[in-house]
Amino acid sequence: MSLKDQITEDMKNAMRAKDVARLGAIRLLLAAIKQREVDERIVVDDAGVIATVEKMMKQRKDSISQFEKAGRDDLVAIEAGEMAILQAYLPAQLSDAEVEAAVAAAVSATGAAGPQDMGKVIGTLKAQLAGKADMGKVSALVKAALAK
Repeated sequence: MSLKDQITEDMKNAMRAKDVARLGAIRLLLAAIKQREVDERIVVDDAGVIATVEKMMKQRKDSISQFEKAGRDDLVAIEAGEMAILQAYLPAQLSDAEVEAAVAAAVSATGAAGPQDMGKVIGTLKAQLAGKADMGKVSALVKAALAK
């Protein structure tokens, strides 16, 4: 069963259970997937679904930081709940040690010598770690590794 089919089944189950919060988050996700399919005239595969979920997770993180600055704890709770629901559709996250090992392997494989080669290393890692690690942390680790 594809990830998109699983999300659709989860939406049906949320409807049956009358779980309003879960249903709302899943509907937003399905709408984002459908929007991408229409805009790009493609059928989204599992990698595309994961990319969409990652984008929505990033939006939620940004919203939470803004709501915390504004003192809106009620909205922070809603966004955090949606993030928890969306997190279930991402692959298991790699540990820090696994990410550091992948960064070290990519740096040596590409022969990167300095900060100017960061794009090559990130390009290699993005394919390997998409959905499995926070790319912001990966970028910081690559920058640190190339600065040595």
